Amino acid sequence: MNLESVKFDDRGLVPAIVQDAASKEVLTLAYMNQESLTKSIETKQTWFYSRSRQELWHKGETTGNTQSIQDIRYDCDQDALLVLVVPEGPACHKGSYTCFSDSLLDQKVEADETSSVAILTELERIIAEREAEMPEGAYTTYLFEKGVDKILKKVGEEASEVIIAAKNRDREELTNESADLLYHLFVLLREQKVSFSEVTDILKARHE
Repeated sequence: MNLESVKFDDRGLVPAIVQDAASKEVLTLAYMNQESLTKSIETKQTWFYSRSRQELWHKGETTGNTQSIQDIRYDCDQDALLVLVVPEGPACHKGSYTCFSDSLLDQKVEADETSSVAILTELERIIAEREAEMPEGAYTTYLFEKGVDKILKKVGEEASEVIIAAKNRDREELTNESADLLYHLFVLLREQKVSFSEVTDILKARHE
């Protein structure tokens, strides 16, 4: 599909759903015209068209919260876009990881406690949110502030503690240390911008 195939509306706009390429969290809904879409493709960063200001705007130009584009997909009618990004900081102007933080049904975003996969998906989402918002006092914030060397050190420490617990046949310690290892591994994956689904895709391929 080429750019000319995109079906813009009568105002020359097309809705663009922005999604975190790693966590799959929907970050925001914005609009693009042909010029902003062209700039997004050329620069690999998100450019949108403001309907209220009637002008182009570059996401993160003033805040530094840019979005690096991994892919731009279109729907079957070619009149809506899905923009997969690696966000640098919050997507929302209110400082939230995603603009879709509130629920009309007052529902909290929670994982299904009966699903092991669901809790890992929720963990990935929370870590992505922490990286974007960097709440003061949070341990995850501390790890991201210290950087990859600190995160790698913690992964190594937790892996060693898993080995020791297993060697000692300490079931309770093994489960606790395994949970710590998984958490720090997910922090490392987020720091490296690798999604959990990329890991599970490899497991699926090996299984097949």
